[in-house]
Amino acid sequence: MKRKAPPAKARRYALCVDAGEYDNVDLVRRKVYEVWPDSDAELHGQIRVVDESGEDYLFPAEYFQILTLPAGADRLFRRVRPRPRRAASKTRR
Repeated sequence: MKRKAPPAKARRYALCVDAGEYDNVDLVRRKVYEVWPDSDAELHGQIRVVDESGEDYLFPAEYFQILTLPAGADRLFRRVRPRPRRAASKTRR
């Protein structure tokens, strides 16, 4: 079941420091990910992260370092949305 995105102010950000078995598939080390609040997951040592697929999943909390952003940077992170990747142009001249 897909969860509804939390309000922007409830979201946090974390740096992936270890991707474990998810390396280069669902997670990329040294990349910043959006973290959604999930108190039940945190009780079990996990956090809810929006991964490379754009969906939210639970991952071990030890894979991430939660970031503390200044207020201005936090607003910028919330405004930026990844652009869909475009296919390479096959036009020849």
